[in-house]
Amino acid sequence: MDVLTALLLLVHLIPVSTAKNGVSSKSRKRIMPDPVTEPPVTDPVYEALLYCNIPSVAERSMEGHAPHHFKLVSVHVFIRHGDRYPLYVIPKTKRPEIDCTLVANRKPYHPKLEAFVSHMSKGSGASFESPLNSLPLYPNHPLCEMGELTQTGVVQHLQNGQLLRDIYLKKHKLLPNDWSADQLYLETTGKSRTLQSGLALLYGFLPDFDWKKIYFRHQPSALFCSGTCYCPVRNQYLEKEQRRQYLLRLKNSQLEKTYGEMAKIVDVPTKQLRAANPIDSMLCHLCHNVSFPCTRNGCVDMEHFKVIKTHQIEDERERREKKLYLGYSLLGAHPILNQTIGRMQRATEGRKEELFALYSAHDVTLSPVLSALGLSEARFPRFAARLIFELWQDREKPNEHSVRILYNGVDVTFHTSFCQDHHKRSPKPMCPLENLVRFVKRDMFVALGGSSTNYYDACHREGF
Repeated sequence: MDVLTALLLLVHLIPVSTAKNGVSSKSRKRIMPDPVTEPPVTDPVYEALLYCNIPSVAERSMEGHAPHHFKLVSVHVFIRHGDRYPLYVIPKTKRPEIDCTLVANRKPYHPKLEAFVSHMSKGSGASFESPLNSLPLYPNHPLCEMGELTQTGVVQHLQNGQLLRDIYLKKHKLLPNDWSADQLYLETTGKSRTLQSGLALLYGFLPDFDWKKIYFRHQPSALFCSGTCYCPVRNQYLEKEQRRQYLLRLKNSQLEKTYGEMAKIVDVPTKQLRAANPIDSMLCHLCHNVSFPCTRNGCVDMEHFKVIKTHQIEDERERREKKLYLGYSLLGAHPILNQTIGRMQRATEGRKEELFALYSAHDVTLSPVLSALGLSEARFPRFAARLIFELWQDREKPNEHSVRILYNGVDVTFHTSFCQDHHKRSPKPMCPLENLVRFVKRDMFVALGGSSTNYYDACHREGF
């Protein structure tokens, strides 16, 4: 057994002990680091394997948990696409050989995989918003193309969809059996990996769905900001954040030495190697248990990987402390959060449209939303990460509505900045919807400082 296989087994076979609040310690530590269960020193390989999110035993989750007198009204799901082939190649090395065709009896396996492929092959006439209608509905290349979803990525989202089906449809009857097209809201960026991830989750959620009822909208921006993407102050925060990243990298002599060693192995200038973002390709090797590349000058190895991954973890830590990314996130996440509360408010009025919303997106979509919500301790979005907003009605007080926020199955509602104090003052098990509405309509701008009270003014603030 090689080292990678042993590490994979270690991460996925940790005994699951249930904590007092019903969340397993395994699932909890995947989201919010727990000093009791985490490795005593940050372990870059452990973190990387959590990021891979290799499908294994079905995970326990806290979605759909509520006292019996609460009724589920609507659900809003934000996902990162599943496992993909790298977007970059390490110069002068052989690309990792990953097969992106879907084979039912190959690992990782899912009982619905064959039926998924069959159903997707019938959807070629489906009507999606342009340019989505020109994208393939499932991955299908014997050697993966750059950025292409893998079988692992499809299985990850079939699992997500099935888990949400068991909870939201079978248990809570969120949609009627004869659900209609207007009860779903589906939106994705124009990448095949996000469209295919959305379809895989949807197939797990609504097996053998009627293609006539499915319509994916196209979102040109990874921030899902639709017609409100122009925001100069957000871009200024981003430039300052990128400057912070650059300065942190300059201070890391071990990182520089590692890039230098790797550049000699592949015989390119260090600058060119760094520009090729080698960690992206190395993560693919790790997640798929493929050896790192070698040349006649030597091999890229696990020590190189650990140095680069450790720097990434340090960068995330400093990012939280310096708060520049928070400014970017508050403005970057506002449009999509504003859309979501608008949808929730319509549902509280008894409207039956868009009861289930799905945004199929990227790490650069979920990460700002997590940061804006105040979930600064949450781990960087892994492959097939899911962030869910649930809207509930109190049957005993029908005018009262509450929200729950869940990240990869863990209830993080009371970790959010808008609800972290609520349960200290109130016995209610959920967060009032008005807390989230007030946060999006007012407190997000207060957190930015200055006198802005709306998105436009905050984006165009002078003298930032």
